[in-house]
Amino acid sequence: MSIHFFGRLPDGTAISEIKLSNAAGASASILTFGAALRDLVVPVEGGEPRRVVLGFETLDGYLENNRYLGVTAGRHASRIDRGRLVIDGVEHQLSLNEGGVHLHGGVVGFSRKPWRIVETDESSVTLGLLSPDGDDGYPGALDVRCTYRLLEPGTIAITMTATTDAPTVVSLAHHSYFTLQPGTSVRDHRMQLHAVGYTPLGPDLVPSGEIVDVAGTPYDFRALRPLADPKGDPDFLYDCSLVIDREGKADARGLVRAVRLVAPDESLAMEVHTTEPCLVFYDGAGLASDWPAVGGIPHAPHAGLCLEPMRYPDNPNQPAFPSAILRPGELYRQVTEYRFF
Repeated sequence: MSIHFFGRLPDGTAISEIKLSNAAGASASILTFGAALRDLVVPVEGGEPRRVVLGFETLDGYLENNRYLGVTAGRHASRIDRGRLVIDGVEHQLSLNEGGVHLHGGVVGFSRKPWRIVETDESSVTLGLLSPDGDDGYPGALDVRCTYRLLEPGTIAITMTATTDAPTVVSLAHHSYFTLQPGTSVRDHRMQLHAVGYTPLGPDLVPSGEIVDVAGTPYDFRALRPLADPKGDPDFLYDCSLVIDREGKADARGLVRAVRLVAPDESLAMEVHTTEPCLVFYDGAGLASDWPAVGGIPHAPHAGLCLEPMRYPDNPNQPAFPSAILRPGELYRQVTEYRFF
């Protein structure tokens, strides 16, 4: 583990980069800005270690970062319709940063804040953030922790926790763009996603409130198949929330295998194991090469995909979805592992 200066924010705040590595040849780079995973390299059997996430070469890319590369999204990831939040009969207006919608925590959100280093050891770093009452409109002061741990031979484990001094909502998400074969389209990757349903979206990408069976839809990834639309529509894009099949499948830590992803040439695979009930799958259609990239990997459309475990999207406005309310004395906790082999 080592810590390096990465850059300064416009207000002069210094941003650090924490580098982790292990004996198998894996390495990870984490920034204190946005608690972002800037780089991840994993071993490949019979080949050279491979970069598997998209990132920016300099801090300037992260200061804009409208596509949320690598960041920790919160207080509430995904979309909240009209920024409307009602808790115990009290309405709170959240900031709006995508038309009339609150996205990934709002105008600032956790992804555009400097975090602090709380603790480090040889294989991990824990970052902390104090989000004050009223931050982007959310009630309650929130104390957040995000731990990145690099496990042998090629796993990045992410643990997020939060406590509050007043009722609020919390749904954090890790937002890396993954590619198992840099330079190829993720549409050529194959994926198996253990989901029993998906949440249909309206034109503003806000859920309708239904949970629909994936059978017979383009969202059916229960069997390993290419990411491209099964009906061959080249314009079909994936940006959807799927309900993970957790029934009787969790291990002693509450983790279930949600996803298996395989490179086009089958040289590398990744599994996502998580404690969360939902996962947002985005195929990176909106990526663009607007800032210099780590490793020179072009950020073209479909250069990487997001697999974001979280609570149900827009649950504050969808009575059929489980609530993400966190109250004083309770602990919010999410564990997600991205395992490469």
